[in-house]
Amino acid sequence: MAESGEKSALVDCNLLVAKALVRAGIDRMFGVVGIPVTSLANRAVALGIRFIAFHNEQSAGYAASAYGYLTGRPGILLTVSGPGCVHGLAGLSNAAANAWPMVMISGSCDQKDFGRGDFQELDQIAAVKPFVKFSVKAKHINEIPNAVFSVLDHAGSGRPGGCYLDIPSDVLHQTVTESEANKLLDEAESSRKIDPIKNVTKDEIAKAISLIRKAERPLIVFGKGAAIARAESELKDLVEKTGIPFLPTPMGKGLLPDSHDLAATAARSLAIGKCDVAIVIGARLNWLLHFGEPPKWSKDVKFILIDIDEEEISLRKPYLGLIGDAKSTLKVLNKEIKDDPFCLGRSHPWIEAITNKVKENVSKMEEQLAKDVVPFNFLTPMRIIRDAIAGLGSPAPILVSEGANTMDVGRSVLVQMEPRTRLDAGTWGTMGVGLGYCIAAAVASPDRLVVAVEGDSGFGFSAMEVETLVRYQLPVVVIVFNNGGVYGGDRRCPNEITGPYKDDPAPTSFVPGAAYHVLIEAFGGKGYLVGTPEELKSALAESFSARKPAVINVTIDPYAGAESGRMQHKN
Repeated sequence: MAESGEKSALVDCNLLVAKALVRAGIDRMFGVVGIPVTSLANRAVALGIRFIAFHNEQSAGYAASAYGYLTGRPGILLTVSGPGCVHGLAGLSNAAANAWPMVMISGSCDQKDFGRGDFQELDQIAAVKPFVKFSVKAKHINEIPNAVFSVLDHAGSGRPGGCYLDIPSDVLHQTVTESEANKLLDEAESSRKIDPIKNVTKDEIAKAISLIRKAERPLIVFGKGAAIARAESELKDLVEKTGIPFLPTPMGKGLLPDSHDLAATAARSLAIGKCDVAIVIGARLNWLLHFGEPPKWSKDVKFILIDIDEEEISLRKPYLGLIGDAKSTLKVLNKEIKDDPFCLGRSHPWIEAITNKVKENVSKMEEQLAKDVVPFNFLTPMRIIRDAIAGLGSPAPILVSEGANTMDVGRSVLVQMEPRTRLDAGTWGTMGVGLGYCIAAAVASPDRLVVAVEGDSGFGFSAMEVETLVRYQLPVVVIVFNNGGVYGGDRRCPNEITGPYKDDPAPTSFVPGAAYHVLIEAFGGKGYLVGTPEELKSALAESFSARKPAVINVTIDPYAGAESGRMQHKN
């Protein structure tokens, strides 16, 4: 009888992994099941973790990375061995480039058969190396709890990023007793330690305030790092106490409303070209900010860089670097300013210059947007979408945007009013993130509608995941700007149309008039085909109200927009 009880209380490795994840507060997981991880997914679900099953690990990985950003807790991707792990590298690399917390867990081949050509054999630790902060292979079931807590802690500490846990299939079949499992979990949990984040010194804060006070044309720039740090209220304090205009990076939009009087987005060239001191908070001086160099920036600009990563500050060599979490650093900065306040008034020449340029540029844009152009250009449907989203009020939808022209025009036209409500191609300019991001957003924020504005090329990378939207009945409306290809139709010059395959479609061309809306209908979702303002308004009103999976196929003039969007110089 005792022997039978002992057997019934055995815990296999799949269950032990699930128990460790639950202990660590994980309640969502994304992935594709198969050999050897199907049981792991089932055990996780049985313990209360919601598992969102995808068609492709690439999309699931993008979902896990975005979930990490939206929640501030590592997003979990589960993959099979070999090719599944390789497909998952898309999500890991995206997490690395964007500094988002994510953990990929993959099964791998039997340890005793490695090197002999086993099923889906791959040195997965070597494969993930360029894309992770930390990786570990659990070589025995006893190592599982420590390994799970380690990857989670590394992913979320310091500058967030991707981490990897490798579990060979022979380990997944190992067992321990329930009492041994609990002991392993308790010991691993009690030994967790996370390195404390460095705090700025009073001297460093004093230097920063002195520099800001003396500035004639100061500018505040903030990005995803400030968003993931939940620093919106501290940013609001800083901006409104000092009267300094601000410029968000694309995914920083919404931390302060785009409609704020001191928003400088519509005067970006003037703001970065003329500012003499730039306080950069949770944003890297990479290609998105022109590396902080002339000719876009003044050669005399002084950068105050607030970043959690000392290496980033060493790389950029700012005038002053403040190492620390954006939220806590701004709290200290605001407290010191409050004790000895200063504020640029609305009549300050710098504020007037920014305000006037914003008004001028917004007026020009609104003039263009006011026209109903049919067949659709990019501006007319974008204005209609903007107005429909504005009509929803709060909580604002999470906007997902990808494509060349579609994303570029959307960044200028669509308005973000609330924090962490914009997801786009990001630091790496990743195409194919759209449906994965939609699913992550719907799972992370079930109270919000998710609206994706996608180019037809960007949509194509992950279009099959519309079935996933329908299967889980997620409140996602996908709007596809269908202009018949990458950038549009055939953009070649006559002298480029030559050679034995000159009659093939252009490398940029898709099937004209593709019925993307029918794809979701195959799975029971709602599809719309629109080509006029009235049709688009009707489809948006109906789909936004229904809060059910839908695809709106918007017919765009194939010659609207530019090749490569705003990146023509790179192509």
